[in-house]
Amino acid sequence: MGAWKLTIEYDGTRYYGWQEQKNSRTVAGDLRVAAESLIAKPVDIAGAGRTDAGVHALGQVVRLSADARIKRVDLLHGLNDRLPADINILKVDEVRSSFDPRRDALARYYLYQISTRRTAFAKRFVWWVKDRLDEKAMGEAARMLAGRHDFASFCDKRAGDGSTIVVVDEVQFEADGDLLLFRVCASHFLWKMVRRIVGSLVEVGRGNLSADSFGGLLGTPSQRATAARAFDVAAHTAPPSGLFLERVVYRGDPRPGKLARAFALSNR
Repeated sequence: MGAWKLTIEYDGTRYYGWQEQKNSRTVAGDLRVAAESLIAKPVDIAGAGRTDAGVHALGQVVRLSADARIKRVDLLHGLNDRLPADINILKVDEVRSSFDPRRDALARYYLYQISTRRTAFAKRFVWWVKDRLDEKAMGEAARMLAGRHDFASFCDKRAGDGSTIVVVDEVQFEADGDLLLFRVCASHFLWKMVRRIVGSLVEVGRGNLSADSFGGLLGTPSQRATAARAFDVAAHTAPPSGLFLERVVYRGDPRPGKLARAFALSNR
């Protein structure tokens, strides 16, 4: 049995998320079709994170397993020759069959891009917010996310989901020309957590949600209940277009460098 670690980038606009689903086009589904066409045998696919419909990846990590032998370079080129243009294999490494891209990950980084102007070319990769935003207030609220908190206010729980406690290792919020960039790192994330955080931060920037009220959404159960009665987090979920799974980190991997935009956006 051969096993390979694939590092993949994709534009999630046309896909109903990463995970394979019946009657819906997904990134994993297209990867399976390409792999089984190349190897001519059934394959097993496991990803590091289940990105939702419309969400992108700069560095999704996947374990591809099959009862076959193939050189890394032939797997890389063979898959890319068969994949659509909006999915690209960046790197292939041989790994042990026990490698688990989800459980072995030490940290995941997500990047969100907010555009402060209308753009003809980057629309699929940003959330254009027309209103003037208080970037300082947004940055102050974003810094409250660091540390161990209960993110129940910011997630959409699915059946079988466990604890809503998440330890956020790093948070960055910076302006870069016409973009506002938000990066968050944690060992794991809850369903819709990042998009609901970003949507709430935008309401802070608009002046519709105070920093104290934002902090209350991370507080004790009574504080969260009070804050939730005053502010409907789910109603302000940011669109998927601006969200990227930026990096999945494993033992021995370097951390991402300076916060930077995923794609250039002219500052004309």
